[in-house]
Amino acid sequence: MTHVSWLPTSPLPERMKSQSQAYQAVPAEQLGEKLPLVLVCHENRGLTEHIRDVARRLAVEGYLACAVDLLSRQGGTDAVADPSEIPAILTEGDMSRHVADFQAAIDHYEVSGEADMSRIGMTGFCFGGGITWRAATQIEELDAAVAWYGPPPPLEEVPNIQAAVLGIYSDDPDDFANEGRDELEAALEEAGVTYEINVYPDTQHAFHNDTSQRYNEEQALAAWQDMLAWFDQYLVGDMAAPGATPEG
Repeated sequence: MTHVSWLPTSPLPERMKSQSQAYQAVPAEQLGEKLPLVLVCHENRGLTEHIRDVARRLAVEGYLACAVDLLSRQGGTDAVADPSEIPAILTEGDMSRHVADFQAAIDHYEVSGEADMSRIGMTGFCFGGGITWRAATQIEELDAAVAWYGPPPPLEEVPNIQAAVLGIYSDDPDDFANEGRDELEAALEEAGVTYEINVYPDTQHAFHNDTSQRYNEEQALAAWQDMLAWFDQYLVGDMAAPGATPEG
């Protein structure tokens, strides 16, 4: 595994330009190969070890996984003195800056030549699931996306989605991420987007996070396999290479 950084090349206001940081994981057996790229968006706690582990797990499946640190403007997640302030930092202001950071990641790999840029996917969790939905409406290079219990994007932007999108949700009626889900599904249907919405029984918000008390191992593993199948179908087809060992 390696840490990578780049200067955003997407159009950004001068005050928003900063060197972006990310955690990259690639299969050790496939170093030097141009692998499908999967961007990973963290939860509202920043780039944690759990999200790094998600990137490593994706690398095991044959992807170049890049988990962007959306707190790069603050010097990175680890540089924030009071972690309790991170959710507010991430959610205040124009949310499009986060989508721009993922566009900048794509621009970086376009230049570096490390990834197969004809096969680009994205996934994200909670806050990151919402950013994944937003990215799908704004980043035309995305081929496939998987949003884990993410709030819907602006519905008027749904017709812009070109990627095949899988939405993963809990069945908890008190899960805020489920608010507006029916309206989102109607908008996806009307726009002719390739999509699927999966709801997992006996789960709560963040049920995939194995560092959380809400972790549901059975449903987390089922949803993970559903994500891999989605990427296999819409991102890499029969080119997936499961069972590799991540570099490091």
